[in-house]
Amino acid sequence: MRILGIDPGSRLTGYGLIEGRGNRLRHVDNGVIVTSSRQPLADRLKIIHDGVAELVERFAPDVLAIENIFLARNAQSALKLGHARASAMLAAINAGLPVCEYSALQVKSAVVGYGKAEKIQVQQMVRTLLNLPEIAQEDAADALAVAICHFHSAPLQNRLALAGNRKVKK
Repeated sequence: MRILGIDPGSRLTGYGLIEGRGNRLRHVDNGVIVTSSRQPLADRLKIIHDGVAELVERFAPDVLAIENIFLARNAQSALKLGHARASAMLAAINAGLPVCEYSALQVKSAVVGYGKAEKIQVQQMVRTLLNLPEIAQEDAADALAVAICHFHSAPLQNRLALAGNRKVKK
């Protein structure tokens, strides 16, 4: 399974692409889609959308995993973050990809084993799990962590979906 993880932001949107086979993870790519706060919001959202669309086209992931909004300094920041998430999600949906959302607590728990882990702990664990030569840039490391979270959560989600589709016999 090839997973594109996204850590959305209106200025920096991190992405991380991993491949999972069995219980093995392999790093494919990571980086950041950068916009300027001097640009109008609509232009920044287009850059995020087009950047994610280009990643989807280039790497052909099976799914996009994205972090939920969990905290914002103010309402304006939350709105901008929501718009950035929507831009990334729309790029995936337009390409026919399923989109899975995870809270920061879920991501940290899946990667570090503790939902209130510090950012540096997440970065270090991502480096270790993917055997990276160095710690990835913060937003890219967060995106890789979201992808890892999906990798660990997907089997459970599949089992729950199958259980939900079964008819109960009386």
